[in-house]
Amino acid sequence: MLSKHVIEEVLAAALTTGGDFSEIFIEDRFTNNLAFQSGKIETALSGRDFGVGIRVFKGLRSIYAYTTDFSREGLLKAAANAAQAIKGEAAARLAPFVIQAADSIHPIQIMPRDVGKSRKAEILHNAYEKTKNYHSSISQVTVRYMDEEQNVLIANSEGTFIEDKRVRSRLAIQAVAVRGNQMESGFYGPGAHQGFEFFENLNLDHYTNEAARIAVTKLDAIPCPSGKFPVIIDNEFGGVIFHEACGHGLEATSVAKNTSVFANRIGERVAPEIVSYIDDGTLPNEWGSINIDDEGEKARKNVLIENGVLKGYLIDKFNGRRMGMASTGSGRRESFRFAPTSRMTNTYIAPGTSSPEEILSATEHGIYAKYMGGGQVNPATGDYNFAVMEAYEVKNGKLGRPLKGATLIGNGPKTLQMVDMVGNNLSHGAGMCGSLSGSIPVNVGQPTIRVSEITVGGTKGE
Repeated sequence: MLSKHVIEEVLAAALTTGGDFSEIFIEDRFTNNLAFQSGKIETALSGRDFGVGIRVFKGLRSIYAYTTDFSREGLLKAAANAAQAIKGEAAARLAPFVIQAADSIHPIQIMPRDVGKSRKAEILHNAYEKTKNYHSSISQVTVRYMDEEQNVLIANSEGTFIEDKRVRSRLAIQAVAVRGNQMESGFYGPGAHQGFEFFENLNLDHYTNEAARIAVTKLDAIPCPSGKFPVIIDNEFGGVIFHEACGHGLEATSVAKNTSVFANRIGERVAPEIVSYIDDGTLPNEWGSINIDDEGEKARKNVLIENGVLKGYLIDKFNGRRMGMASTGSGRRESFRFAPTSRMTNTYIAPGTSSPEEILSATEHGIYAKYMGGGQVNPATGDYNFAVMEAYEVKNGKLGRPLKGATLIGNGPKTLQMVDMVGNNLSHGAGMCGSLSGSIPVNVGQPTIRVSEITVGGTKGE
């Protein structure tokens, strides 16, 4: 992507004012986005983005600069600009490069750039028709297609020199159901660290039917009661609560600054013994999976909570300096425009021994949250509130009527402590996570779980 000699020059230039570490991140990205609505392609956007990020450390200081000028002169200028923030004399030297290509642990069969737009449009059309024809109340359907190829080269003054190719594909389906003046929506957005084979192997009937079914089901929903109830949270995207309310609190971005409720608690019990919480970037071809992180570290499985005991954090290079701990392969960024920081990949609650049927039958009354919606969280405290996209009442161990207006309100670490049943049906859901280093693909996951009590905000009193 750039010559080894130019990269060496840039890394050396970044160290001329006293920095003790320098890094270059080179990115060449191709994207395709198509949207199908009202029976036709509404938008079709393709793009290429090329740029270079340069980072310098001096002790516990970090300076970042980026440029889209990849001429030798432009790169040296960007390196000099970054170096100017540090005052001193050059001391660090470049270690010899160990040149390598990242091991591809997520094989790609069909590169999206090799597939014509007509074939991609056919996928959209099929998904649109299947969703639209699910029920007569479906009035509007939007289907979005995305594929991305990101080629990166990461080199640093410690001798890292590694290239990687990341390919991701995703389909997003939104359905709107209407009855009189009532309008309800449903959504499903599967994705994978795969090429076009993802679309060819996708169970399109399942995802289109689910998006439409959610919308249609909500037409018959009754107002959700408010109060404190046992809550069953279904598998897959149900894991978004713990991603937001606990996962972010386990990232070194907040732990290193002691702004996390989990800071300085390694070895403490933070959850019941039935709860283990894991971040694993090596899961084959999952949406949030990586070969290497954006600092050149290999992907790995990080056990964060094991049988209720806090075992570790997600750590990037810079925050590792603050903490006196090594990187866990968790340095990620949206693009060359962002400095990396500690981020999740595929984060999930490990499966337990209870079946979903056992969890339901053991619950006399409460709320069943089948699909979670959006929410907000305070990472410093773990306080959260999340809308539930599809919910049901639970009575005498059975599902009752669908509910609307359900919101889960609580504190992540406290909710974690109140998990009293963990299912055996682990599944993952694809999403995008925003933080200091931009928006990145992540999976959230869990089996069906039961929390003994969560405050439920509804639309009427019990």
